[in-house]
Amino acid sequence: MRHSLRIHNKRYHQPEHVHSDAFVISPTTLHIPQYCNHNHYYLHLLRSCKHLNPLLQIHARLIVTEQCTLTQSTPKSITNPSLVLWNSLIRAYSRLRLFQEAIKLYHTMLCVGLEPDKYTFTFVLKACTGALDFHEGVAIHQDIACRELECDVFIGTGLVVMYSKMGQLDSARKVFDKMPTKDVASWNAMISGYSQSSNPGEAIEIFRRMQMEGVEPDSVSILNLAPAVSKLEDVRCCTSINCYVIRRRVFGVVSNSLIDMYSKCGEVNLARRIFDEMQVKDDVSWATMMAGYVHHGCFFEVLQLLDKMKQQRMKMNKVSAVNSLLAAAEMRDLEKGKDVHNYALHEGIMSDIIVATPIVCMYAKCGELKKAKELFLSLKGRDLVAWSAFLSALVQAGFPGEALSIFQEMWHEGLKPDKTILKILVSACADILNAGLGKIVHCHTIKADMVSDISVATTLVSMYTRCELFMYAMALFNRMRYKDVVAWNTLINGFTKFGDPRLAFEMFHTLQVTGVQPDSGTMVSLVSACALLDDLHLGTCFHGNTIKTGFESDLHVKVSLIDMYAKCGNLFSAENLFQLIKHVKDEVPWNVMIAGYLHNGGANEAICTFNQMKLESVRPNLVTFVIILPAVSFLSMLREAMAFHACIIRMGFISSTLVGNSLIDMYAKCGQLCYSEKCFHEMENKSTISWNAMLSGYAMHGQGELALALFSLMQETNVHVDSLSYLSVLSACRHAGLIPEGKNIFHSMTEKHNLQPNMEHYACMVDLLGRAGLFDEVLSLINGMPTEPDAQVWGALLGACKVHSNVKLGEVALHHLLKLEPRNAVHYVVLSDIYAQCGRWVDARRTRSNMIDHGLKKIPGYSLVGAHKQGQFLSG
Repeated sequence: MRHSLRIHNKRYHQPEHVHSDAFVISPTTLHIPQYCNHNHYYLHLLRSCKHLNPLLQIHARLIVTEQCTLTQSTPKSITNPSLVLWNSLIRAYSRLRLFQEAIKLYHTMLCVGLEPDKYTFTFVLKACTGALDFHEGVAIHQDIACRELECDVFIGTGLVVMYSKMGQLDSARKVFDKMPTKDVASWNAMISGYSQSSNPGEAIEIFRRMQMEGVEPDSVSILNLAPAVSKLEDVRCCTSINCYVIRRRVFGVVSNSLIDMYSKCGEVNLARRIFDEMQVKDDVSWATMMAGYVHHGCFFEVLQLLDKMKQQRMKMNKVSAVNSLLAAAEMRDLEKGKDVHNYALHEGIMSDIIVATPIVCMYAKCGELKKAKELFLSLKGRDLVAWSAFLSALVQAGFPGEALSIFQEMWHEGLKPDKTILKILVSACADILNAGLGKIVHCHTIKADMVSDISVATTLVSMYTRCELFMYAMALFNRMRYKDVVAWNTLINGFTKFGDPRLAFEMFHTLQVTGVQPDSGTMVSLVSACALLDDLHLGTCFHGNTIKTGFESDLHVKVSLIDMYAKCGNLFSAENLFQLIKHVKDEVPWNVMIAGYLHNGGANEAICTFNQMKLESVRPNLVTFVIILPAVSFLSMLREAMAFHACIIRMGFISSTLVGNSLIDMYAKCGQLCYSEKCFHEMENKSTISWNAMLSGYAMHGQGELALALFSLMQETNVHVDSLSYLSVLSACRHAGLIPEGKNIFHSMTEKHNLQPNMEHYACMVDLLGRAGLFDEVLSLINGMPTEPDAQVWGALLGACKVHSNVKLGEVALHHLLKLEPRNAVHYVVLSDIYAQCGRWVDARRTRSNMIDHGLKKIPGYSLVGAHKQGQFLSG
């Protein structure tokens, strides 16, 4: 019985006009219109096939009929109708991404004795490329070479694409150079290959050579070149491409690439100009501009674009949604985050894990832990990537304890953590300085057989050094079979920041003996160690070493050298180095220079540098404001303080806890305690430091009762109380003369919170009791100290003796102070004043003479009036 093929067209009546989407094919019947040639009809169906089911049905029909009727009625226009059908089938399978099926068809075709032509090879090479089947691709290349078809422009281009996609750039280049003629597609394939490789500079060379050989680049050439320019961060090249696009009037999708290139080359303002000048912006344009802003940390601008999209009723794609969520999370803007979440629900994209994961992370970073956890646990198909992203968000948001709790749930679900998750957990333990939990995670890495992984072992070494468990860190480090420079740097950096910086140099010498080559990271750690040791000579020696080894050109090394010179008091050298790199559009060197001025008491210079930074179009980041606000506090410049506050709000940093803490301190030191209170109460995520800053503000203004009330509230709300909290509240009691309250607070340190008082706490108590004239209690307190009192304690006693004209104790205090600080003239002056108060003028003159005989001189006072007059610095 003759089989037939029935085709139902729901849209059109003429079969020759239908699209494959409209076909419903049944292999049990065949009804082909008489006016249709069989070959043309099958070819038409195959070429228009866009879905798998119709393709499989056509293929099945061809197998059933064995093409017997097709070969008998071959029109003269088709040389080999069977080969054309095979080619069409291979092409159709490739288009539907069924690459292995297409390759199998090629081999079946060879088995039945059909000779492939150049079209066959073009289609099957695409299948090998899609399948990333290198061995099959090489075998087909050999078939092509045997048939001397390598020089065909289509086949040659296919080979270039295949080898490039598989990372075989040398093979791709050999094929490319052999091609006698190259069209624009050939050049584009080679540009694309180099752009995606570790040698992006060669892509630019190919692009130049292409034009020199008279081939006109098209929009695809620009699109393929974009990744290379972005990797090289070559602004000049980016500008040249921009000029070419304007000259040739090649706009459209190329404009999106220009936005991306400028953003990745550090010129986000130029990227925005391209974006604003686009007459037609699609969803990709908006998404690319948002991604550019996120890349540069311009989160406020991302949220502004989000508002504009809503105003213009633009539809967000997934990239826009993800970038908006990242910005909302970093800005702690919960309302904007909720808007994007609602949009995702409305558009039905919440089911995509790529969108759902940043939504969960946004809630976590905004402090909505309950909501974040509920959403995360309701996600379907959450994989290890989603788990690691959520855990990382919790750690970054300052909830490492919650991250460890979530890990336990993951463990109960039977999911085995990968090395990324284990590294996040180790970092979480380090953040909360919980070595006990760190050891538990260490055990998990051993059970999972991951401790041998160098990146995991290095993270564990870092955790132990941060917890100051250097014996554990060294034991683990010594057990590592292979130690790369990153592992060495981790240990050196650990000794520098959390241990003895001198040991960092010992580790550096050991590194040199082992033959491992230091890198720029090594130099940064060692220069930082010089700064911590306040050893200018050693720091200068290492500066010479960086020049000798060629590391001085590295930006991070230069920044660390600026920091070292500033901290060692050599501002001249710091400024000279800064002048060499200030043109770089990077806020880090500026931040270090501002901090350097402030470290050396140059608050005015710090503010001037901030203004210069803005004039140079370098965008201040969150760290910039955290550094600069203490300069305003130091100068007590209220007008400038308010201007900086406005700038912080405008740039979207007001939700940062770090900035909030600095604002509380700044307004308190500018005499505006009410503004400090307002900033404190408006903070959504208060840390212990926030509470301490407010306590310190109350102490500064003598508001002892308010400080005690806040301290009580702090304990009632289970806020972690540390030694600084106690120091601030004791200082408030001291200024307000609250003696019983101060005593109770001091005793509760050890009794209630198991905190051991340090010298500052004892000095505060000596001052509190001494000013009240309770010298017997003062002596009892000093005699009961577990260690010898330092200059702070004896200085507080000397100050109290001056208040009560207690000569006897004053002389005892001075005796101890001269041992501890023999070059401090203030102590002589205070005792001289005590003698004068008691009418012992001879002793007063003798004390002053002793001071002069020792070559000491009282430092005159400094008025801030001049600073206020010069302080009109802050520009818009």
